[in-house]
Amino acid sequence: MSLVKLSIKGISYSQTQNGAYALILNEVDGDKKLPIVIGAFEAQSIAIALEKEIKPPRPLTHDLFKNFAERFDITVKQVIIHKLVDGVFYSSIICERDKIEEIIDARTSDAIALALRFNSPIFTYKNILDKAGIFLNNTSELNKDESDLDTILSNPDTFGHEIENNQSGSTYASKTIQELNELLAEAVDNEDYEKAAKIRDEISKR
Repeated sequence: MSLVKLSIKGISYSQTQNGAYALILNEVDGDKKLPIVIGAFEAQSIAIALEKEIKPPRPLTHDLFKNFAERFDITVKQVIIHKLVDGVFYSSIICERDKIEEIIDARTSDAIALALRFNSPIFTYKNILDKAGIFLNNTSELNKDESDLDTILSNPDTFGHEIENNQSGSTYASKTIQELNELLAEAVDNEDYEKAAKIRDEISKR
């Protein structure tokens, strides 16, 4: 399968769905775009990396990861969005240390936030772009305004996410914010960080 290089077109915010963002990736040698629905915290980290003039007073999580990696001579060579299953994107970070490559599984937004900080290229496979890529300005499904995230979110079967939306939707959608916060604290106490991340994503949607 051939790899397709992507660039970051931008981040769109939903005017009607609180906490919902879409990361828009652009095919470098073509016109297709790959929208990925991400959470608010991840969108903030990517936006800060895109805005070179914004420097937080203390390192954010992805900045800390970069500082840690550089201290131990680890570099991020590239990021690959390698799989799309049931509307969920899966990505890998290709790292190198002492000329030895390692592949690390990561959420797509985390991988891209790190790729930006390491100035590393972002790729996906052609079959994924053919399946999930769109022409934002040339399709009846979307308005000409590329910030029309609400149209993207209204088509969950067409546009991909980076989290298992069945977990967030069926398990947590009926919970109140207070209940979600209590579940989040319990998950953190139990060191169940995967569950905590899903609860946090549900809270960010509200």
